[in-house]
Amino acid sequence: MPAANKDFIWTDKIPYSNTLEADGTYHYLAVGWGDRKFYLETPAFSDLKLTTALKAITGLSTSAIHATYYQYLREDENCKKVMISHDQYQQLIQYITNSFQVDSSGHFIKVNTNIHYDKGDAFYEAKGSYSIFKTCNTWTNAALKSCGQRSCLWTIFDTGILEKYN
Repeated sequence: MPAANKDFIWTDKIPYSNTLEADGTYHYLAVGWGDRKFYLETPAFSDLKLTTALKAITGLSTSAIHATYYQYLREDENCKKVMISHDQYQQLIQYITNSFQVDSSGHFIKVNTNIHYDKGDAFYEAKGSYSIFKTCNTWTNAALKSCGQRSCLWTIFDTGILEKYN
């Protein structure tokens, strides 16, 4: 998504200052929802602990939003450009913002961590819990559905979604 445009200024909710180096030259924002412990304790699949996996698939842990700013985006097999209308973007904004936990002032709650996957990312507390039935991919699929885009009936894997945009 654009980091800021006339419809929504993501940088007001997800400040560049919460990242290691992102600044006004980073024009795009990607967000993903997932298991909080997995995000923060599993930098690579080889680091996955059985206890983390079991808590995640059973829905016994909390969730987080991973927000990453990019200077440029390159469309490829895992990054697809989707053009949407103003009204559809408003619906998508609503879906995404409703996924964040907020403090008493309505601000997104940043996860207190030094973990970063990239110089332009940060983690935020999210609503809901990850499970085998509600994964990062079902969240993404629901985001696409929320704004009338091509989506799957249901999917726990990304392949179903990506196939819709080949």
